[in-house]
Amino acid sequence: MNFCPSCGAASTDGTAFCASCGASRGSASAAAIPTAAAGIGSNAAGALAYLAGLITGIIFLILEPYKNDRFVRFHAFQSIFFNLAWVAFWIVWGIVGMVLGAVTKGLFLLLQLPIDLVLLVCGFGIWVYLMYSAYQNKTVKLPIIGAMAARQAGL
Repeated sequence: MNFCPSCGAASTDGTAFCASCGASRGSASAAAIPTAAAGIGSNAAGALAYLAGLITGIIFLILEPYKNDRFVRFHAFQSIFFNLAWVAFWIVWGIVGMVLGAVTKGLFLLLQLPIDLVLLVCGFGIWVYLMYSAYQNKTVKLPIIGAMAARQAGL
């Protein structure tokens, strides 16, 4: 089956003009490619949902071809929930660090810097792993966040 390069309507073989819009069908190679197939795959969309966290997660929940795909919806929700949890963790950790720094008269602040670096590397590693897993068409669920995302996505 061939498709019209102008409107994308299906047309029978051997016709020179589209029955739907009247446009010339042009070359056979251009007419054989449907216009609806011009998007990114579900795996790439799932991986890109993690790229900028909340922003790309919300974007992929709004975009038309991806908002109905359960795989993309799961990764978009997990990206949003992971970033919200990550920000909340750093707020609580900062408050705990300030309190312990005041109690220990600044001694804990010297220990907090290496701990912060380890936590940052771990968070970055989780983020990269989630993107890689989504690109490999895997649905990796984080312990609490993954169950919430699966429930929201309908998995």
